[in-house]
Amino acid sequence: MESSFKKTSVCQFPKDYKPILNQHDTEKAIKAAKDIFEKELSGSLRLSRVTSPLFVEAGSGINDDLNGIERPVSFPVKNMGEKKMEIVQSLAKWKRMALADLGFKPGYGLYTDMNAIRPDDDIDCIHSIYVDQWDWEKVMADGQRNLDFLKKTVSTIYDVIRRTAFRLCEFYPQLEDDLPESITFVHSEDLASEFPSLTPDEREYEAAKRYGAVFVIGIGYGNPPHGGRAPDYDDWSTCVLDGDGSYHGLNGDIIVWDSVRQRNLELSSMGIRVDSETLLRQLAIRGCESRKDLYWHSRLLSGDFPQTIGGGIGQSRLCMFLLKKAHIGEVQASVWPKEVYSEAASHNTHLF
Repeated sequence: MESSFKKTSVCQFPKDYKPILNQHDTEKAIKAAKDIFEKELSGSLRLSRVTSPLFVEAGSGINDDLNGIERPVSFPVKNMGEKKMEIVQSLAKWKRMALADLGFKPGYGLYTDMNAIRPDDDIDCIHSIYVDQWDWEKVMADGQRNLDFLKKTVSTIYDVIRRTAFRLCEFYPQLEDDLPESITFVHSEDLASEFPSLTPDEREYEAAKRYGAVFVIGIGYGNPPHGGRAPDYDDWSTCVLDGDGSYHGLNGDIIVWDSVRQRNLELSSMGIRVDSETLLRQLAIRGCESRKDLYWHSRLLSGDFPQTIGGGIGQSRLCMFLLKKAHIGEVQASVWPKEVYSEAASHNTHLF
């Protein structure tokens, strides 16, 4: 099947783009979107807000290694014998440790504001070296380590996104809410079968355009894998073909159709977390078995951590989507090449 996917040009704004909200209303709408979403997410998933670290000790295994090639920002601490610290790349593993140490019970969890610096990330209309997201994690009950529980949680988060969009449109009717009533679930292997000649990003483009909102299951699974996932937080290797011909997996991404850019936009990555068996299997798949001796990993293998589900939801990505913005720099402060500032000015658009 031929794809309608087109590569993004060097230009980062649609040709005739004009922001719907002026700068003053944009600032107010950003705060409203974040306040509404945070409150709705907390109530819907029974999450308590906690304070989280900006940096962790290097070599502890607590920092998120992402795809294993990104360089964390690091620095020595003078009054701790020059001990090296790293700016967090995400809090995927820290959150699970916090749930254990704070004694959270099944059915309850935490969320926090995560701020990170990823100097190796792309810089374009949806990527920045500054990352801000709601990181959340929840303790699961016995019998919930399955696809049905994952789907239920995804649908709950999607409903929170829809309620936030509705509330914003009450304040700013010109934004318009074009989200579908429900999110569609599709496995990455099914997309690969339907679009064998396309890249994972191109497959996500086709799925998002078709459904409006989609949860792609099995990120990190496949040969080659559909997207990157670290081996020590999401369970991406527990993926079997069921009797009805459908794939079961335990992680994925929430992706929506961005009507401004006419492209797919990932808003969240999440999943059921690894247990001891899955951790060892995925470390072996990625050839990093030595990690099992790190502090965080040894605690998991010794049974210190509860079984959890969790993820990250991009704050700037969500605001960009809900406020109908063409560039992430319209809703967050970061750094951009000079030519991007010039292009933004030509569209009467301010980048922070």
